[in-house]
Amino acid sequence: MEATHSHLRASLPNSPDRPLRPVFSDALRFWEVRRILYNLILAAVSFAWLAATWPHFQPALAPHSLFLLSILALIANACYCVAYLVDIPMQLADLGAVWKRYRWILWLAGTLVAFVLTNYWIADEIYPDVR
Repeated sequence: MEATHSHLRASLPNSPDRPLRPVFSDALRFWEVRRILYNLILAAVSFAWLAATWPHFQPALAPHSLFLLSILALIANACYCVAYLVDIPMQLADLGAVWKRYRWILWLAGTLVAFVLTNYWIADEIYPDVR
């Protein structure tokens, strides 16, 4: 009878035998290392726009603009955190081992969406307004 109960406890995600700490640690190790590359890609997009259209963006380099750029960077990093809302439940699911092998696809898809949004934002929202 006791063996049956210990088997049930081991299969539950929030049981004392299977704490959430390793799941959170694994998520942090996976996503935070890739956050650096994510930020570098978005910074490269911004720098490429600045370099390619330099005379046009020169007046925009003011302290006020740098403050707004910092706000946009914070928003981009807050959006990056959404991956945890998918990753942690997927790790706790029955196919958690399979998910761990393929979660890089979520990172790639999210980074591509951020890349497209950054280009759109600069081309449509910022570029036309800079004089």
